[in-house]
Amino acid sequence: MTVTSVVGLQWGDEAKGKIVDILTDSHQIVVRYQGGNNAGHTVKFDGQTYKLSLLPTGILRPGVKAVIGNGLVVNPEALLKEIKSLTDRGVPISGENLMVSDRAHVILPYHIVEDAVYEKRRGAEAIGTTGRGIGTCYRDKALRSHAVRIGDLYHPESFRSRLTDIVAAKNLMLKALDPEFVALDADAIFKSYIAYAEQIKPFVTDTTAWLHRAVKSGANLLFEGAQGSLLDVDHGTFPYATSSNSSSAGIHSGSGVTELEIHRMIGVVKAYTTRVGGGPFPTELHDAIGQHIRDVGHEYGTVTGRPRRCGWFDGVATAYGARVCGVDEIAVMLLDVLAQLDEVCICEAYDIRGERTTDFPSHVEDLAVAKPIFRRIPGWKQDITGARKLSDLPSGARRYVDSISELMDLPVKFISIGPDREQSILL
Repeated sequence: MTVTSVVGLQWGDEAKGKIVDILTDSHQIVVRYQGGNNAGHTVKFDGQTYKLSLLPTGILRPGVKAVIGNGLVVNPEALLKEIKSLTDRGVPISGENLMVSDRAHVILPYHIVEDAVYEKRRGAEAIGTTGRGIGTCYRDKALRSHAVRIGDLYHPESFRSRLTDIVAAKNLMLKALDPEFVALDADAIFKSYIAYAEQIKPFVTDTTAWLHRAVKSGANLLFEGAQGSLLDVDHGTFPYATSSNSSSAGIHSGSGVTELEIHRMIGVVKAYTTRVGGGPFPTELHDAIGQHIRDVGHEYGTVTGRPRRCGWFDGVATAYGARVCGVDEIAVMLLDVLAQLDEVCICEAYDIRGERTTDFPSHVEDLAVAKPIFRRIPGWKQDITGARKLSDLPSGARRYVDSISELMDLPVKFISIGPDREQSILL
């Protein structure tokens, strides 16, 4: 049995989908354990490009089971649309290859409205959410009394009764927050969600029990993280974080499988740094180089289309992410994006109020004043997309990768030098 985890070590969007896609060849089960339809993977498979949000990458592979674990928050309408978008392109999806946890929590219309209202009221201090009700659904999960799980949809009478009470409370609260708010209709929501429940019923099961049996049988599991460790609600740049444990800390709670079963933890990093939404970003570039990275790297959100903020590789932040996640090895992605630059930089430490440190600050107020201390490396100024082994890379690119490995104190085992599967170097 092999159990592998792929986790992002930055602020998400690290091109984890490519690694997951390659690893799926040797795994029978791919599991998502947190997040919702605010996450996104872009995967090239059989000459086509797929943009996935809720569905695990394994859904594209014949013979592989894709599991949406209990740690996710699921918008049934979004899930059904995503399923249709793939089946319309010839990807078979049934209860044989997709499983959805009956313990996963449900995003309802009021979560999306709340999300928008709160962001509007924050104004310039807005967190920069995707507006899909992810955080507000997780909040209700913690609150418990207003939470609805997938399994609740199959107990219609109790679901109707609880929904009536919840919507009444939400209408009062939202009207107080936004005088222009139009009250939601509990009966209309009930009818639409009962219809969604019937459509997703073939996929719904107790995935925790099923995964326990899979582990016992010796199946090869692959855990697919969404977002990145710096967005983790406990360990990330709070409050500019997501609402779940997007580091490896979410694996057990979001799937029911203990982390003791994991044999290989792969940390994925971009050869530079990006983030979306608000929050401090010490190595951010506001110049032509930043725009060049954005354009060459196609740095626009898979889910939202928002332009990503771009900057130099942050060795302090990523090393912290690696420590939090307990990774064994590193995958460096999108190295080819930097190929045209005269010089490339890596942040090896911060200067915070005159003190040099390699510790990542626990509070955003300290991160906001952190000044990056850079290691400067001459660029290689040549196309590297045809490289297939480490010796094919020019000396500047090799020095750059070696610096990342040194700063993170971990071996680099995978280098991506293009979007296609074959544009990869395995070490």
